[in-house]
Amino acid sequence: MRQLLACFALVLALVSCNREKAAIPKEYKISGREAALPIPDSLEHGKTYLPIYSHIYHVHERRTYDLTVTVSIRNVSPADTVFILRGDYYNTKGDKIREYIKAPIYVLPMETVEIVIAEADREGGSGANFVFDWAAQDKKNPPLIEAVMISTYGEQGVSFSSRGVRIYE
Repeated sequence: MRQLLACFALVLALVSCNREKAAIPKEYKISGREAALPIPDSLEHGKTYLPIYSHIYHVHERRTYDLTVTVSIRNVSPADTVFILRGDYYNTKGDKIREYIKAPIYVLPMETVEIVIAEADREGGSGANFVFDWAAQDKKNPPLIEAVMISTYGEQGVSFSSRGVRIYE
């Protein structure tokens, strides 16, 4: 009886630790948000660099903790639309691995558009990043671009965020 209970407890532990494996999409598109830009001279153009982490290291460099990433593109202007012209995803080595936004999209005042990178998608690595090209009518309020990384294993969890920084060429 004791062995049966021990086996049951072991099976229960293994089943509860089994993590959902999300399919990694092959095509990335934010649809239904395509935008024609207003007169280009009326817009402030910029670029934002956003660091993200597909995984982080723990214990040593061969042991990693996979993370789900939510990228938030926020229009902080209460009155004007922001346009995201491109959204390119780079891996740790600096290779562009994916284009999330290939053509201009709009983000309405006070609206947020999100990109989610599945926990199983490790292609970016620990030094992954995005570069977003954007245009805004409100020169004082560029888009706020942030990422939240999160994962849980059993009763342990980790989460943290990063904020994009404007880059100048």
